Amino acid sequence: MPKISGFQFKRPQQLAALLLLMLIVQCLWVFHRQTLTSRDYDFARCGREMWEKPDPLAGYFTTCGNIHDGTLGYRVAGLPLSLQRVLAGQDADTSTWEMRHELSYTLLLLHSGFLLTGILLGGALWWVTRRLYGNTGGFIALAFYCFCPPVIHACTYPNNEILTAFGLFASIYTAIGVAHAMQGPPRKWRSRIVLLTLTLAFTAASHVAAFLLALLLAIGFMAYLAVGRRAYIVPIMMTATVGTLLLLFASYDFSPDAFSYFFRSGAGRIWFSLQPGREWVLTFSHSAVTLAAASALMLYLPTRRSRYFGNTVPLLLALLFFTLITPGISSEPTLWALPFLLTFIAGVFADFLETRYRRVFLLVTGSLLILEAALSILSLP
Repeated sequence: MPKISGFQFKRPQQLAALLLLMLIVQCLWVFHRQTLTSRDYDFARCGREMWEKPDPLAGYFTTCGNIHDGTLGYRVAGLPLSLQRVLAGQDADTSTWEMRHELSYTLLLLHSGFLLTGILLGGALWWVTRRLYGNTGGFIALAFYCFCPPVIHACTYPNNEILTAFGLFASIYTAIGVAHAMQGPPRKWRSRIVLLTLTLAFTAASHVAAFLLALLLAIGFMAYLAVGRRAYIVPIMMTATVGTLLLLFASYDFSPDAFSYFFRSGAGRIWFSLQPGREWVLTFSHSAVTLAAASALMLYLPTRRSRYFGNTVPLLLALLFFTLITPGISSEPTLWALPFLLTFIAGVFADFLETRYRRVFLLVTGSLLILEAALSILSLP
């Protein structure tokens, strides 16, 4: 595994920033073509009430109905508008509709948090794949990500799905990082445990079912990796879970009645079906990623050099989330699966780009990336 320590802004970081800039440009193009919808107003109203009204039971919890999937998406949508209102000295009763007429960039403010989350997820994907597979793997994963139509769509409308995708990906790989750190001195564990707590809280505030899965998967991977240190897993995860619930309680404005709905809602129910994955694979705009995944799988199965922990984990997680459904609420687990699928693709392709067939795989990889970019641009409004 390539050893990459510290942060520097050299050629690899510059190229990664350029790819993320391309994602931003595509999203800005979509913003330019968008108009505000009823969903935008719903998220904006609920989000502003969360930030601007001290009592949740007198605010968002009643006027917006019971929030099933999590408060974070509403808070992300409402925060820029609330900040703008405070900075501009506007009245607290100024509605989002009135702000729309006063500000030409209301839509950009409303969607900026989701775009930022998409950028953070791209950065996390690049960071993980680069550490696992080197610069080649990092750029393959990030290039597919930045020209992926589902990602661009999720970055340009208010939703909890892109938040959940980021939280899940960050939580699971942070848990794996904690397990590796447990082989060293305890002083190196603390920062990673704090980061694990924050990522789990981010996931919990986005989606109940995703939090439960992240917690179980984190414990499972830590138990597998922390050989000789498994006795520490229970106190570490108890600390992270308590910290997560405290931060989640804060997201409900420390209201016990509102917080209790996190446990009473049906959003935590999960089941499995092949239908979501089948529909995703058959979508034309996803064909480049589908071809890349099929190629990576055909190379992974018969080749021993590709069947190791770093490649197997993202494959198993992608398969899990592609078959996951949440009967209690509408969600998009296929988007949650996407970063793991791209990690798997990047790992297998990076392995084979180090073999004597490098030129052939370089041509295949380049062709798939060009196809992905073309499909992305064609799918823009």
